[in-house]
Amino acid sequence: MTKFFTYCFDKWWKPILFSGFTLGLVVASEFIQNNIFGWFSFMLFGSGMLGLVISIVYQLIKKRWLKAILTGLFFGGTIAAFVVYVLFSFFLETVDGDKWADNLKIPTDIQLDIPVDLALRNQRQDSVPAWTKYTGDFQLYNSFQPGLYEYDFWTGKIEAGTIYLKAFEITQEYALSTDWLPERSAVKIYNPTDSILKFGTTTHFTIYEGDWGKPYAARFEVWFKPDKGGQERKLFMENYKIEGWQR
Repeated sequence: MTKFFTYCFDKWWKPILFSGFTLGLVVASEFIQNNIFGWFSFMLFGSGMLGLVISIVYQLIKKRWLKAILTGLFFGGTIAAFVVYVLFSFFLETVDGDKWADNLKIPTDIQLDIPVDLALRNQRQDSVPAWTKYTGDFQLYNSFQPGLYEYDFWTGKIEAGTIYLKAFEITQEYALSTDWLPERSAVKIYNPTDSILKFGTTTHFTIYEGDWGKPYAARFEVWFKPDKGGQERKLFMENYKIEGWQR
């Protein structure tokens, strides 16, 4: 352990160099737009900041006052720069908005449903909808902000498993929110009866692509994953006019 601390912190510039590198990764992640890379970069940045704190303590113990002060100044400056960068990025996104859906056209030759606004206290229809003609149906709901949604799915007899959603922008066949949607929309289902039962989300999920006031056409697909294993299969699909969540 002593050798480790000596190697990492005896040369006071090493933690500064490492934290500067991690800060560069965080900035790069904004351009790469990959969630995994962004999460990894942020974790490394946190490690770099922790390393600077340890380095300050180490230099103080060694009575290297000037090096401790310089490291502390770099630490404070990095934190301040990061806060300013986050606030500036948030301001730009809020003012300028998301451009993703700006050039998308809504097709006029297909049926597009409109998500139903959730009633007070998230009340939903308990019975099978009057428009249901088959053994299954799907209803998308607007949650408390545009881009946030919930859903119900009605189905007849089916084995135990999990349903989840896939969504695609229709004109480009672009898969929406692939990193989060399957997990956030997952619902356990099981219906051993001949009756049609309703299953649905208990919290909202987010469609990140797009912005408020910029609707586009999306296809929602309900997929089923059996608990006993086996091939996943598509149960239902329906087209909706939706908006993305304004970040």
